[in-house]
Amino acid sequence: MKKVVYLSVSIIFVMIAAVFLLRDYIGLVFVSYFLEPKHDFVEKPVPAAPEYRNPDHWAALPERQDFADVRVDSLSADGQKEAAVDVFFVHPTTYIGRESWNQRMDDSRANDLTDSWVMRDQASVFNECCRVFAPRYRQATLYSFQDNSGNGEKALDLAYEDVRAAFLYFLENYSGNRPFIIASHSQGSRHADVLLREEVVGRGLVSQMVVAYLIGFSVDGSNGVRICERHDQLNCQISWNASTRDAPLKLVEPGDICVNPLSWTTSEEFFGPQRNLGSVTFASEGGIELNVADAQCSGGSLIVSPVESERFSSNMPFGPGNYHMYDYSFYYMNIRENVQERIDVYLSNN
Repeated sequence: MKKVVYLSVSIIFVMIAAVFLLRDYIGLVFVSYFLEPKHDFVEKPVPAAPEYRNPDHWAALPERQDFADVRVDSLSADGQKEAAVDVFFVHPTTYIGRESWNQRMDDSRANDLTDSWVMRDQASVFNECCRVFAPRYRQATLYSFQDNSGNGEKALDLAYEDVRAAFLYFLENYSGNRPFIIASHSQGSRHADVLLREEVVGRGLVSQMVVAYLIGFSVDGSNGVRICERHDQLNCQISWNASTRDAPLKLVEPGDICVNPLSWTTSEEFFGPQRNLGSVTFASEGGIELNVADAQCSGGSLIVSPVESERFSSNMPFGPGNYHMYDYSFYYMNIRENVQERIDVYLSNN
């Protein structure tokens, strides 16, 4: 079932990739016809806002059994009950509809993909160290990132307002002044980038934030949080976007942050797959696979040698060499180790 879900979303994501890879008239018309909402943002009422007192409006909560609780192997454990640190996780785009510029909260297709892919392959990396809180939100449809009419920007702004509301609800009702981590991917990192500037830096909460993992989006460090330069540094941010050196499409801009997850530095030194503690994707029934991915920061990108593993080569909807879907999965066990290391340092200092 999970493979069917992955296949269906990959087929649709390939359409949007054609905007970049097929820049001729036919390619643009094809993508626009299938993915672009056929109305302006202001022409229809926006979907009803989430109510974060409603547990159904969270993809993951620590006191509830959900997909973020999945164990990677028999040696790992869900440590959320005893955890001293919380993770506020903002999920990537899983809504690709055209009936609205923003997802309805009861959109079962988008919610199921958020759960079966994102909570399993990404948010679960934090379930041994931390309590995991992951809000659902009226995410902008995937086409919003390619729109140049202003509709997409309005949709993304609405989505951010939900993320902000969820974070404030988290602080007031769940956190209790506990240390926290911000983690995110893709569209979620777009929103988390703004969240750091407005609600973490803006509220003087940087010292309460252990670290931020803003993965899979163009993040340049202008949010006011310093960039992590060491494996045990605190109150800093991390980002990367994985692709091969010759990938036709890279989701980065010059000057973007690249912290290498095999060294946890911004050095452009190459680190081979022997430094990788294990890659994980639950689309292939989980389990840890070694020697899948190396890593080297270069020009804002995280450059990865072409991956030969069959488990990590079937879901590349943004074109050959673009490993966006595996930003977390490639370095799953390294992230798991690193977040615990930073937490240990934080708790020993406080």
